[in-house]
Amino acid sequence: SHTIVLIQPTFSKASRTFMDYESVNQAIEGICHMYEQKLKQLKPHQKNITYDISQLFKYLDEFADLSCLVYTSSINAYTPYNKEWIKTKIIHHLQKLAQ
Repeated sequence: SHTIVLIQPTFSKASRTFMDYESVNQAIEGICHMYEQKLKQLKPHQKNITYDISQLFKYLDEFADLSCLVYTSSINAYTPYNKEWIKTKIIHHLQKLAQ
């Protein structure tokens, strides 16, 4: 279901932004992709970017805020989820990719 990712990289309210996706899975992929893009910026000459989940979580923990709003059709509203929920979804997502 439709998912909005709310991101606040720094403690400045002006840094707030959002990304929206058609599903939770797409949102989780988008969050991982955001980190991969950051790594590519830091190491532009490296062809293959690799990282482990602890590095990704450290990156996410540096955000002042990161949360999701997921549309729940049964109540016709968005349900909020915090950073820990996102991390759990990332773990499941990466486990599926590893299979």
